[in-house]
Amino acid sequence: MKYDVTIIGSGPGGYVAAIRCAQLGLKTAIIERYATLGGTCLNVGCLPSKALLDSTEHYHQATHQFAEHGIQVSGVSVDFEQMVRRKNQVVKQTCDGVAFLMKKNKITVYNGHGAFVDRNHISVTKTDGSTETIETDKVIIATGSKPSSLPFISIDKTRVITSTEALQLPHIPQSMLVIGGGVIGCELGSVYARLGTKVTIIEYMPALIGAMDAELGRELQKSLSKIGIQMALGHGVTAVENKGESVVVTATNQSTQQSVTFEAEYCLVAIGRRPYTDGLGLDKVGLSVDNRGRIPVDDHLQTAVEGIYAIGDVVRGAMLAHKAEEEGVFVAETIVQQKPHINYLLIPGVVYTWPEVAAVGHTEEELKQQGRKYKVGKFPFKASGRARASMDPDGFVKVLADAATDEILGIHAIGPRIADIIAEAVVAMEYRASAEDIARMSHAHPTFTEAVREACLAATDNRAIHI
Repeated sequence: MKYDVTIIGSGPGGYVAAIRCAQLGLKTAIIERYATLGGTCLNVGCLPSKALLDSTEHYHQATHQFAEHGIQVSGVSVDFEQMVRRKNQVVKQTCDGVAFLMKKNKITVYNGHGAFVDRNHISVTKTDGSTETIETDKVIIATGSKPSSLPFISIDKTRVITSTEALQLPHIPQSMLVIGGGVIGCELGSVYARLGTKVTIIEYMPALIGAMDAELGRELQKSLSKIGIQMALGHGVTAVENKGESVVVTATNQSTQQSVTFEAEYCLVAIGRRPYTDGLGLDKVGLSVDNRGRIPVDDHLQTAVEGIYAIGDVVRGAMLAHKAEEEGVFVAETIVQQKPHINYLLIPGVVYTWPEVAAVGHTEEELKQQGRKYKVGKFPFKASGRARASMDPDGFVKVLADAATDEILGIHAIGPRIADIIAEAVVAMEYRASAEDIARMSHAHPTFTEAVREACLAATDNRAIHI
């Protein structure tokens, strides 16, 4: 078979690229090495973790907030097996949906490991060992990423685990160490802390979610502490040992240089992810990866070989599903000589703890480094009537605007439903709105989104109404 475009990998970047290619009239094939489509995000990443986050937040509310609402419950307990079953059902329904979309758009699906034979031929090795070779004019590499580790850590998937195993544990642990205070560590740490697990996050940097605005990390630390998560920030892990029934982690306190040990039933290694290009046969087409394992691409996401593109976690930029989706559409439209664009500054980042964390644009630290003059407007959710009504007073919205032009340069927030609210910030910044533009737009009352308007009012001559 010969195709106009073949995509290797069916995660959010890959399957979205395939759909857009098909919509544009290109004969399209997609190769997926696993039995189900959807990649890491749908199978063992974004979707299953959000399912567990929602389930455990419901349980936490039932045991900690319902009484205050006048809802008396007794005998509340966790059916962990059912919780995991529901998560699996969510995953199956979503992956089945992707399979349906492939059929709807007449995209040919190949199950097996795809690897380059040469520039225009890709072999697909199936689970039974048989191979099939397909011919293609263009190729989009969308093979995603795998969990990272450290050279001295042996991930045995029984006691020393990654996020993949953390989503499928056989029981609720009594205790868990989480190495890494980034998005994955904070989210999965939240899941188990709400269920009663004694969770300790060990983070090398002095703050959580270090890539985001510093104030967000400090506020998230306060919120996670309220559900019992302990923090060992500024600690560099030096050893991890599986003791059979427990794991011992040794770390160095960066401030005192003293060695500290931690012990728990499980150790979750959540220090990030690495591009996955294993067995792809890049050498067969004259491609190589950089010192971080990424495939170099130009401004059109084309590799050094004409007609071979790469998107998502295997190229530069944030490892985010929605970033990969944007790149998938971008490449599809580039192939048919349209003129798409992506503003990477305006791809939002989200942490799905509760309260949620989300941000887009420049951080305050970045603006200081640039020497750019800016003004700040903040509004706390404790001043929001809607947040008081829902018992979600933690967090704030922070708006950064240019001191001279008032153009919004960044919006950083932690609070209820922020993962959804951040879309307003993205739209505003795509149209280069000023803080006053948002301040003069009506926001329904009472809503969480009023906090965005109030923060913009605060950035506009300190005009916030409700603080």
